[in-house]
Formats: sequence, structure tokens, C-alpha cells
Amino acid sequence: MTALSIIPVTGLPEVRPGDVLAELIAGAAALEDGDVVVVTQKVVSKAEGRLEPVDPDDPRGQRAIIERESVRVLRRRGDLVISETRHGFVCANAGVDLSNVDEGYAALLPVDPDRSARRIRDGLRARLGVSVGVIVSDTFGRPWRQGVVDVAIGCAGVAAVVDLRGTRDASGRELQVTEVAVADELAAAAELVMGKASGVPVAVVRGVDPTWLREASVRREIVRPPGEDLFR
Repeated sequence: MTALSIIPVTGLPEVRPGDVLAELIAGAAALEDGDVVVVTQKVVSKAEGRLEPVDPDDPRGQRAIIERESVRVLRRRGDLVISETRHGFVCANAGVDLSNVDEGYAALLPVDPDRSARRIRDGLRARLGVSVGVIVSDTFGRPWRQGVVDVAIGCAGVAAVVDLRGTRDASGRELQVTEVAVADELAAAAELVMGKASGVPVAVVRGVDPTWLREASVRREIVRPPGEDLFR
């Protein structure tokens, strides 16, 4: 790999329930084989109708949605809940979010973000004849570190994790435990050109290692099984 280009996709209309994201992206982006298209969770949830009416002045209503979207609550502090979702994600408020949606609604996570990514990838292939990877990204906090970062919650056609165990480092030593969450890294890189309030929900990462372009799943590859998790 020599260089990566990260290209914001501008000019997309406001996404509404029932919109076909592949069609909207195909009309706004000049894609090439091997590109990775990063799409924010918020527009995926909007297109898939994952919107829930909520009274913004009644925190109990939002809490009820969070409880319903959680399979397990790990911590509470004031209005903040850290919980595990049905997908296995551990995140704030089960991913239920009031930002960048119409007032009076909350956006929920897609039911199956990997499937959402596959649908977009297949739609782009059908419309443009290109073979691309797709990542659905969302903003997560991180234990022990300040700030938030975008991570992958779904992917298709691009590796979630690249296993470097058994390869050699620059000094010739064999790597024993190195598994790189490249889908998270690509999601975080794409967020640098999308921002949080600029109205750019899609970016294209060009120049990724071709060996990363394969069938994959965030849920299978990145979500750590509870039996291997030292903190659950």
C-alpha cells in the first residue's frame, strides 16, 4: 500500500424511510473497483425506517427505548446507560440517538448492519458495475480514553479484521497476537472528511490493500465472544 485517498460524497439529499441508499450513492459518487464506501449508521437507519417517535422533553420515553434495545445493562450514570445490544455491541444508550434526525424521533441501530452493508454493496454493483467494499459506521466512546471515534458496525466486501499472526515484523520477529481491525480504522479515517454536522454521510476510501477485499462480518470478526472477554 502506498497511499489512501478519502473522498467525501457530497450532494446527497436528505434520506427518508424507504429510500434506496445504493441508488442515492450511485447518483452522487464516481466509484472504482476496489473502493471502500463508508456510510454512517444514521442514514442507514433512516432509510430502513429505524426511527422511533419520542418526546424530547420526556427522558423516560427515551429510557424505555434504550431498555428495549438492550440485552444487558452494564453501567448507569445519570441519563447515560452503557449497555449491550442484540448485535453484541457495548455502547452508550444502546445506540439510540436523537442527533441528526427530525425532532420528535430517535434513531435506532439497524437490525443487521452486516446485511445493510451487503444490500448497499449489491445495489452499487447492480447500478454501476463496480466491485466495492461497504462499511456501516457509527460513533462510539472508548473505555479508558476520552473522546469518541467512528467504528464499523457492519461491513460487506471488505475485511473486518486482518490477521497478521505468523507474519514477520520489520525486525524479522514473528507476530504472535496482532489482529488489525481494519474496518474500524477505515471508518475512523472516513469520519475525518464526513464530520459530525457537515451533512456528509458517505465517504469513499480509495487505495486499500486489495487483499482486504473479501467477504466479512463485523459481528463475526470484531465482536469479542463473552468467553474471551476479560471485562464482562
